[in-house]
Amino acid sequence: MNSFPSFKLRLALWVYGLAWHLLMPLILVYLWQRGRRDPGYVAHLSERFGRYPCRMEGAVWVHAVSLGEMRSAVPLIRAFLARGDRVVTTHFTPAGRREAERVLAPEIAAGQVASVWIPIEAAWAFRRFFRAFRPAFGLVMEVEIWPRMIMAARGARVPLFLCNAQYPLRSFTRDTTRTGLRAEVMQGLAGAFVKSDLQASRFAAVGVPNIHVTGELRFDQPIPPAQLAAATGARAAWGLEGRPVITIASAVEGEDATYIAALRALKVAEGEDAPLIVYVPRRPERFDEVAATLAAAGFAVARRSEVLDGALGVAAPLRAPILLGDSLGEMYFYLALSDLVVVGGGFTPAGAHNIIEPLAVGKPVVTGPVTWPIEYPFAEAEAAGVARSVPHAAGLAIALGAGRASRLGALPPDPRDISEKKNEAAAIEAFFAAHSGAAERTLAALPGAMAAARSTSR
Repeated sequence: MNSFPSFKLRLALWVYGLAWHLLMPLILVYLWQRGRRDPGYVAHLSERFGRYPCRMEGAVWVHAVSLGEMRSAVPLIRAFLARGDRVVTTHFTPAGRREAERVLAPEIAAGQVASVWIPIEAAWAFRRFFRAFRPAFGLVMEVEIWPRMIMAARGARVPLFLCNAQYPLRSFTRDTTRTGLRAEVMQGLAGAFVKSDLQASRFAAVGVPNIHVTGELRFDQPIPPAQLAAATGARAAWGLEGRPVITIASAVEGEDATYIAALRALKVAEGEDAPLIVYVPRRPERFDEVAATLAAAGFAVARRSEVLDGALGVAAPLRAPILLGDSLGEMYFYLALSDLVVVGGGFTPAGAHNIIEPLAVGKPVVTGPVTWPIEYPFAEAEAAGVARSVPHAAGLAIALGAGRASRLGALPPDPRDISEKKNEAAAIEAFFAAHSGAAERTLAALPGAMAAARSTSR
């Protein structure tokens, strides 16, 4: 750390910067191609090059690259606003920006929040960003390691912290057994607010300074009561009481075949007593594709846009065995409809997505075998008996079939004696109580972290 950055890192950063400039035409083509499916990618294009129509000096900077990171940031952003701070949020994907503009619309209108694109990885673009906003400090949600962002913040004397951070074992192993350049880049951070003691030890092992264990912010996410009420109304209107409902949440590319195999084993399409499947693709670009895939597999599909109105009121009967969630920002509605939730991603190498949202509404969770991205809190949730992973489609069918037999969506017994829990809802509630409060802990840790960052700044 005394020679930071090393000659090797300086050379790597030079090559990295040159590559970004040489590949700029391809980056623009990438944005254009993505923009053909989602126009948000090419909206406000000048912001991606550091040209911003607004100014907000001294604000808190929160970088939430996409939808999941933005959702985890909301409790903390609310806490900053409550104490009188202004906030600028930066994003790379339209999903993240749209979520910020949706949940923070009144604050954006009042000038308390600005939501913009993060600039491309170029020193000159970040200089423009810091001239526009001059943030008091920055928080990078989860683990987004962008070398130029980190080095530019360091050069501008803007303390930049990882927040709600975890260091997955796969990444940690790679960074400590190969070149070590990514690990050295992280030494340029002002510090980190991490999810657990295990994560703290990993970040410390690669030289990240100023580490504070503050927990998982997603446990503090607000739950929209209107969506819960709408789910209760839909269950009654569609006659779902007594019929098992299974939500497949955030299904990603590469695992549809696994889910279809499990649904066939469950005989989902056979009779009124078969479970209703709520199938929610992770990305809006996949809505039509997934609908066609399910139809080609022989399943009748009703789309949320066809059977519900804009306020989630029932607009038509639900006669198909699968409801396709073709909407954004309504995940709590789909989760609240269900008795059991399958969290997507776990049957692909990229790994499972957020299990906290279904647990937040009292629903037990099943996912695939790849859980390294959610190492925390999955291990803790599994130990508490409120989540489990299964190895393949056959295992998924068994897990979901047990829920069908019980008509309550309860998890089947496993070697850890999950069934010994006296009350599943109480177990989930206790699990949540033990892990909530991360926003308050982060706010409490900030003054000390800022003081430490100032004392060690060069």
